[in-house]
Amino acid sequence: MKNFRTLELSPVPLYTQVKENLRERILDGSYAPHAQLPAESEMSAIFGVSRITIRQALSDLQKEGVIFKIPGKGSFVSKPKAFQQLTQLEGFAEAMSRMGYEIYNQVTSHKIIDAPPKVARQFGLSAAAPITEIKRIRFLNREPVSLEITYLPQEIGERLRKEDLATRDIFLILENDYGIALGHADLQIDALLADVTLAHALRVPEGTALLRLQRLTHRADRTPLDFEYLYFRGDAFQYRLQIERKAADATASPSPVRRVDNKTRSKRSTACE
Repeated sequence: MKNFRTLELSPVPLYTQVKENLRERILDGSYAPHAQLPAESEMSAIFGVSRITIRQALSDLQKEGVIFKIPGKGSFVSKPKAFQQLTQLEGFAEAMSRMGYEIYNQVTSHKIIDAPPKVARQFGLSAAAPITEIKRIRFLNREPVSLEITYLPQEIGERLRKEDLATRDIFLILENDYGIALGHADLQIDALLADVTLAHALRVPEGTALLRLQRLTHRADRTPLDFEYLYFRGDAFQYRLQIERKAADATASPSPVRRVDNKTRSKRSTACE
């Protein structure tokens, strides 16, 4: 039997205490990914609460993606999401291989197109100017995690045709093989629902929530180089970012508070009449 904490008499609801108990045991490895949790009746006896309380705790954990349920079998621990830090500019495979994942890219399209209006603006091109578009489905441990649509200047895109884009990051090819120094990237992140095309590529039901990242990468001289749309499965991947609060300037003086007495109010009132 796993070592659960005893529930306390406190303002914290019982179902919340049960939920956090279970979360702790999952995070500390007591229950590994895909491990089955005790049955509702067993947990009810362990914690000394009703099965309704247990169901509410499990329901919350399921909504958070911590566990999943199989009808007729019970509750199981979800596989941890892969994640990438946003503190530095690096390719997907760079980040994932460092964490021990098996990475593979399925190149579904590599062609020259007329640049869509938004893409043309990113590169400072005229409308419908020729540009290279590359579409890749990224796999982690043989499961599709993202669809990436990359736009590059035509001459670079043509050079990339001979490269192994199934196993190598474009960033690494640009830097190591072509000697192009990368500078910074501008990012926008939002969410959307998978349409038919995205659902098919990522093997999820249509309408599934996805994470979308728009990234414009510049050369070290600040020239636009690579514009991408990255669509990630919300159930399999996450971005993480650590931020710090800026210390207040101790030398700055607070703005003075101006006092308004009754005499001043009276003068203002008279002036406004």
